[in-house]
Amino acid sequence: MKVLLATSNRNKISEFRDILKEDGIEVVGLPDMPEELNVEETGQTFLENAILKARAAFEKFGIPTAADDSGLEVEALENRPGVLSSRFAGENATDEENNAKLISLLKDVPDGKRTARFVCLAVFFTGEKEVSFAEGWVDGVITREPRGTNGFGYDPLFLYQPLKKTFAELSAQEKNKISHRKKAIHAIRYKILEFKKALPDGS
Repeated sequence: MKVLLATSNRNKISEFRDILKEDGIEVVGLPDMPEELNVEETGQTFLENAILKARAAFEKFGIPTAADDSGLEVEALENRPGVLSSRFAGENATDEENNAKLISLLKDVPDGKRTARFVCLAVFFTGEKEVSFAEGWVDGVITREPRGTNGFGYDPLFLYQPLKKTFAELSAQEKNKISHRKKAIHAIRYKILEFKKALPDGS
């Protein structure tokens, strides 16, 4: 069985392949497809955006499709930046610009009220009316300045308290054990396996 992951992010594709490789499922990404696909993320929630991407990819290529959307929710900012995480400081903002805006908005927020969480919604779409989805999240605290050089996005500001390190101070292996995306992908894996099992030849 082949599953399309509706992303061009090769790190995401590799991670998804690692999770499903022992289940007899071949994972391909948008770079493997014969035509390009660009989906405008106009949803108001992570789930809506993930569904937009999965549905568009399935309708174009006809392959059972998984997709995810993720971002940062900061309690003191009423869960912003949320779905606007990648463009918090503007449509083509860099990670550094987004981080600088977050630091500025939280400059007067005391340490005890800087709680946040990373959220990921993963979906699996097979053309049926109902879309399978799963959510993963991890809690943390926003630091006052960047720490670490690994990862991307808001990782340098997201302190994972059990390890007393930001996500950017963790190795890829450490982060993947606890990340919101890892949890969501593991959860949606069971939906994919249920679909595979229901196929006439079980494949």
